Amino acid sequence: MGRLTTHVLDTVSGAPARGMAIELIGIAGDGSSRALKIIKTNDDGRIDSPLLEGEAMVAGTYELRFYVAEYFTRMNTAQGSPPFLDIVPLRFTIADSSAHYHVPLLVSPWSYSTYRGS
Repeated sequence: MGRLTTHVLDTVSGAPARGMAIELIGIAGDGSSRALKIIKTNDDGRIDSPLLEGEAMVAGTYELRFYVAEYFTRMNTAQGSPPFLDIVPLRFTIADSSAHYHVPLLVSPWSYSTYRGS
């Protein structure tokens, strides 16, 4: 069964990013978008259940928005004023609704990286 998951690592502290807000957006063919879900990471920087699974896991374009400035402010991490990174958007396409798509974020106040995990 296909599913979409994520996790976030805070590369400043070298620890999972606990309590980071993440928004899942669906992007239509005409470019319009709609919010599908807003969640927060758990103590392990992960989400408690897949963002998409079962009938909700359909092929298409999506965007994950990670609220990094809000997280680093809460963690009292220096990030500049105003913060260099605020909301980090990752737009990706699900081609196979039966596959596992894992989209992690490694982040600091100054940079981020991602990859398609397993």
